[in-house]
Amino acid sequence: MTIKNVIICYILSIATAIAQPNPNRPDLCQGAYFTEEEGAKALQTFASTYHDKASWEARAAMIRKGIREGMDLPAKPRFAPLKPIRHSVRTMDGYTVENVAFESLPGLFVTGNLYRPIKSTGKAAGILCPHGHAQNQDARFLEQAQQRCATLARMGAVVFIYDMLGYGDSKQSDHKISKALTLQALNGIRSLDFLTSLPDVDTTRIGVTGESGGGTQTFLLTALDSRVKVSVPVVMVSSYFFGGCTCESGMPIHKRPTHQTSNVDIAALAAPRPMLLISDGKDWTKHTPEVEFPYVQNIYGYYGAKDRVKNVHLPNEGHDYGPSKRAAAYRFLAQHLKLDLNRVLKDGQIDETPNKLLTPTDLQVFTADHPRPANAVMGDEAVLALLH
Repeated sequence: MTIKNVIICYILSIATAIAQPNPNRPDLCQGAYFTEEEGAKALQTFASTYHDKASWEARAAMIRKGIREGMDLPAKPRFAPLKPIRHSVRTMDGYTVENVAFESLPGLFVTGNLYRPIKSTGKAAGILCPHGHAQNQDARFLEQAQQRCATLARMGAVVFIYDMLGYGDSKQSDHKISKALTLQALNGIRSLDFLTSLPDVDTTRIGVTGESGGGTQTFLLTALDSRVKVSVPVVMVSSYFFGGCTCESGMPIHKRPTHQTSNVDIAALAAPRPMLLISDGKDWTKHTPEVEFPYVQNIYGYYGAKDRVKNVHLPNEGHDYGPSKRAAAYRFLAQHLKLDLNRVLKDGQIDETPNKLLTPTDLQVFTADHPRPANAVMGDEAVLALLH
């Protein structure tokens, strides 16, 4: 079995494990909370609550408030100073890679890799790359992640890919900690702070793209933070599937005392900012062209911006961020973030062969020479206490 198929099986196993409403938590919408028919009908019900830009924006404000309250997101998080740790810069063909960590909450470190273009004039666009789930919890090091970051850097973007909780170098708590949703949202906001603090990044050209659980992080961060100007959530925006992991649907952000919503509504909060929905025929995004995309496009229409939201559907593909999905994302991000697509084209096609895949050891942030800082809190209880 290939690594790609292992990842797909792992993701689908998560979905199956939480495929029914949780009787112990009726306030949560987890996994395949609706049937496919119920999901489509729910969108029709949602759409009946608004009819123009003003009434949609009233619903949008209610949904945003519900997300913040549902995940107990502080209005003003008590972030620690960034004080980035940066080391091991490697020069590749057209880009560099370095290993990075910085504090989010005091004692909680965001860990990842920073990819930068070598040939760049003026300020560059910045792109965040949250990743999805993987069985070995080394998703940041997988080929699809490295290829995406390297190619975007060769196109002229400064790219930061960062670990999910419990993944890669982020081993201060378990991934399925009870408030993983809150902590990952805070880490995403802090990653935006880091990216926009770099002197060579144009803060008016910020994008986010991730797949699966990283797709959830993509549309949530876009909904919560207006600094995100372009978003590409991949294989995740579904009318009936709400995410099968604690880090996606383990807190009551979809069902509130005031309303019910779904990830389609949440993704639509990006309007009128450019957004590309990438979907496939072998997971919960198989109906995107006829169900989710028209719903979102209608909302963009209230802003006169239907042309800013697109859908690339790959009916014969499955749940990943493979070459054709990456190619679609590259073209969309190049268009809306003013990147140079020609730098990565060969005979009119995306050429990723100049990218060099590095080992996990190469990309590791905390090593014997660069140990995890002494003030890092360790263990689930200690990490959760940071939210109090």
